[in-house]
Amino acid sequence: MRSEGRSEGSGAGRGGGPTGPRAERKREAIVRAARSLFLRDGFGVGMDAVAAEAGVSKVTVYNHFGSKEALFTAVIAGALDEPLAASSSVAALDGLAEADDLRGAFLNAARIWVDAVRGDQEMKALRQLVAREIHRFPSLGTAWEHHGPEGHHPAIAGALRELSDQGRLAVPDLEAAVIQLYSLLVFPHLVFGSYGTDISDDLTERLIVAGVDMFLACYGAE
Repeated sequence: MRSEGRSEGSGAGRGGGPTGPRAERKREAIVRAARSLFLRDGFGVGMDAVAAEAGVSKVTVYNHFGSKEALFTAVIAGALDEPLAASSSVAALDGLAEADDLRGAFLNAARIWVDAVRGDQEMKALRQLVAREIHRFPSLGTAWEHHGPEGHHPAIAGALRELSDQGRLAVPDLEAAVIQLYSLLVFPHLVFGSYGTDISDDLTERLIVAGVDMFLACYGAE
């Protein structure tokens, strides 16, 4: 196990796994494979199957993640932040720090983000999987909690940190701010969607505008 870790790079990467370009490619392949298999077969899928699907050894899977719970958490965390990884979302978030009109830039970023979340059918399936499995594997909840909101959502955390460093926002508790922003903009769609109900376009827009205004009223520096 140690020799394989050294061949992929020394030091600790995300989650304490091997580092380096080769290790990162393997990590991404493992997460993609696990996501596909978890969606198809549920949490009961074996790590042997994940390794085979990813084209790596089971030792490599454990080098990167340590346990199936940790791998599952990585799959869910990556999927939650995926809407923010699209080029349009990245550009919108990056634009927050440069915008003269912070409210307008926030609204634009929020609309792009929420639209991506609403259209992500695979994420809906993953959320349903978590709901089905959490009672059988309570350690999933513990792993999720320990990962932390900033670990789940680095794009949002990074944008808020930069705005705070610039003095445009006053964010004394980044962890709370990330959760509150999600609560205002994204969680309504996650909750309603878990019951098979969609929020209308009109109500979505009203929630976005009200949510951004409440967030800026709470954390605005001026």
